[in-house]
Amino acid sequence: MRWLMLYARSRQVPAALAVVLTGTLAVWSLARGGGTGSGDPRLPVLVLATGVMAASTGLGGQDLALDRTAAIRWIPRRAAHVLLGGAVIGSVLLAVQTTGEPMATTAFVVRDSAGLTGLAALGAAFWGGRYAWSLPFAALSLSFVAPPPTSTPMRVAGWLLTPPGTAAGTWTAVVLAVTGTAAYAVAGPRR
Repeated sequence: MRWLMLYARSRQVPAALAVVLTGTLAVWSLARGGGTGSGDPRLPVLVLATGVMAASTGLGGQDLALDRTAAIRWIPRRAAHVLLGGAVIGSVLLAVQTTGEPMATTAFVVRDSAGLTGLAALGAAFWGGRYAWSLPFAALSLSFVAPPPTSTPMRVAGWLLTPPGTAAGTWTAVVLAVTGTAAYAVAGPRR
């Protein structure tokens, strides 16, 4: 059990969890007074993106050479790290929603959490843990400024804000989650 605690501390898990909880509670308290309800997907997407960006800082270790030469199998650990991070971020939002008016459906939270986590894992594989937040931030920014999706390419580009039953949004999130997790698990963070 001690190795798990050391791993969590080296990947800045306690700090990331504090940011996830604080950000979720702050946005939830703002949403309570605004009366936006479950019809506006921007606030839950903001919560999920903030959580993923905070958790993405732990996708790179303190010493990448040590990570690559360790006598343990990194592929399952890296995949578990990505999947567990996405699950915790989505669970925090769903847990906070139980105390008041729901901001988003479970399907919406699971889809966006998985897709954003996959984007962060892709960012870590391409640019390292330090810049893993950049792809989720770009997706969040694009979804907030893009016009309402009317065609399939626009639904793919704006997948974060599409309704949960939209095939283009769901498949985009699945592809991002699988591709990002696989790339990060196999290649690890870039130096």
